[in-house]
Amino acid sequence: MPSLETDFDVPADAITALLQSLVRTPSRAGEDAMAPVLDVAARWFQAHALPCERLMGDDGQPLGLYAEVQGRSAGSWMVLNATLDTAGFGDPGTWERDPVSGDIEGGCLHGRGGADSKAGAALFAHLLAHCHARRDRWAGRLGLLLDVDEHTGGFGGARHFFGGPPARRPDGVLIGYPGCERLMLGARGFLRARLDVAGEAAHAGSGSRRGANAVLRAAALAQALAALDRDLASRADAPDAPDAFPLPPCLTVTALHGGAGFTQVPDRCELLLDLRLTPAVDAAAMRSAVETVVQAQDATWPGLPATAVHWQSGWPAYRLADAHPLVAALRAGAADALGRTLPGAVAGPSNIGNYLAGLGVPALCGFGVAGGGVHAANEWVALESIAPVFRAYAGALGRLLGV
Repeated sequence: MPSLETDFDVPADAITALLQSLVRTPSRAGEDAMAPVLDVAARWFQAHALPCERLMGDDGQPLGLYAEVQGRSAGSWMVLNATLDTAGFGDPGTWERDPVSGDIEGGCLHGRGGADSKAGAALFAHLLAHCHARRDRWAGRLGLLLDVDEHTGGFGGARHFFGGPPARRPDGVLIGYPGCERLMLGARGFLRARLDVAGEAAHAGSGSRRGANAVLRAAALAQALAALDRDLASRADAPDAPDAFPLPPCLTVTALHGGAGFTQVPDRCELLLDLRLTPAVDAAAMRSAVETVVQAQDATWPGLPATAVHWQSGWPAYRLADAHPLVAALRAGAADALGRTLPGAVAGPSNIGNYLAGLGVPALCGFGVAGGGVHAANEWVALESIAPVFRAYAGALGRLLGV
């Protein structure tokens, strides 16, 4: 049974006020300084007598904040996680409002990062204070990690906190990505590669020596890899299997660079691949499939150097089982708050949950406020979704940290 009471007033107005302050502080990954948005959060923690730790990188740059409260006795350690850095604005001319206006109209708060995921940060901060005020009613530890290196793909705050030293391994992590219509139980993993395709240089106007065009060779390879992607799409787990992984693996050619000017046959072309992994097609299987295609294509260009494949490390796919305590607790909390049982799903893009899975830390990578315009123009948050999402998480924590 939950140890935190269910009859309480959600501080929706206070959550909205903090969210508005965060949205009005620009924190675009790779563009804005992150200290100001962390200062907003740190001042809020200070005002609520919640000590927080500022996470700093080896280069002195801020990576995030961590705050923690403790219950009346020892028990499980749960961590809430949300990111304060955001995607870029794109073309500001496509926005109906200033991207950092934080305007409230029609029941929605508008601005970059509102949904992804400053609303999660504001909600979790108040949830931490809510649990702190009731610390005599539950056991264990509850932390909140606010990352400012997520949209870069570096996940510096998470790596610094969980990767140590000291290495910190909580019993579970709940990530406040937006969307309250499903529970994200996992995500596809990823792998990336750079392929160096060789040709033979020559003058483009030569009448006697035509060379071998590396761009054409790379284009043929790209077409062969596109055929492999279509084959991979058939390798999803059986949809009726227990705890099935419903998304297929995929392969995307994301760049093709080669040649210079108009008069030279290019002798080198670079091809970039983004590869999405599933339990059925993991990193080893994907490498083997790609290298088989590359070797077959190389055979059609005799006399030229073999294509060099440079692999970059990635993260594995993962999915928590429906019976996992994190899943059961949040599903029950959401059912109480929303009046319906939410389905489970897996995310196409990878996220911090994949990194944590590689560390052996279970994580749910998506349940949060309703919103839209994520990574696009006119991002917004439905303010009416704050209270039920807050109640869902409070109910889940009551089950996870109860005595």
